[in-house]
Amino acid sequence: MSKNKVQFQKGYGLVDFFKDYGTEEQCGQALFKWRWPDGFRCPDCGSDRYTVIKARNLSQCSKCRHPASLISGTIFGQTKLPLTNWFLAMHLITQAKTGLSALVPERQIGMSYNTAWGIKQKIMQVMKERDNSKPLSGIIQLDDGYWGGERRGGKMGRGSENKTPFVAAVAMDENGHPLSMNMNVVKGFRTTEITRRGKRHLAPASLVCSVGLTCFSAVKTAKCDHYTILRAAARKVLPVKNSHGLTPG
Repeated sequence: MSKNKVQFQKGYGLVDFFKDYGTEEQCGQALFKWRWPDGFRCPDCGSDRYTVIKARNLSQCSKCRHPASLISGTIFGQTKLPLTNWFLAMHLITQAKTGLSALVPERQIGMSYNTAWGIKQKIMQVMKERDNSKPLSGIIQLDDGYWGGERRGGKMGRGSENKTPFVAAVAMDENGHPLSMNMNVVKGFRTTEITRRGKRHLAPASLVCSVGLTCFSAVKTAKCDHYTILRAAARKVLPVKNSHGLTPG
């Protein structure tokens, strides 16, 4: 039996991480390149000439003398922690497949639990905002779900006051392998909610396959093609033929 190529693909381990981001200088250089990929540009006058004030971690424009902070306006803004701590926390959190307790960065990096918890929340919020800014495209499976369960003595099923409805969308390749995912809380499975979420999170001309909820056809307002599939077949990519080169099955 052949190995699963996804499961055994080469990862980015701690040895590689510390080789690239093991010192404060390496982290600072990486952040500089991410912030100014085409070279430094003064946010005030646009000049590319600058001097570095190491004591204050600033890049000062040589023309207008405006001091540009490396971390201002980023997730690291106003932090008193070394960038090495932040980078290691990001690595630990993003490499975890099943979520990560704040206890892990607390123990592995050596910081208080409150600090570790705060860093984790900031990193996860930035990840969420980034995902929300990138609409899913191509072949997308859409499904409904609930988070939570009924309270003792309360309603059961969909009417439970302790259940939060959400919509899950997964972009896949033509072989049915997941590429990216988006989950959003909705006020209910209504046409207005799916219309609003679809326009924000689905790219036009995408092929959306969903279960039989009537409201899911509202993705057409986001200029997407829509096909309804049975729940039993929801894990399979339908052979459909349109602008995506597939045909209805």
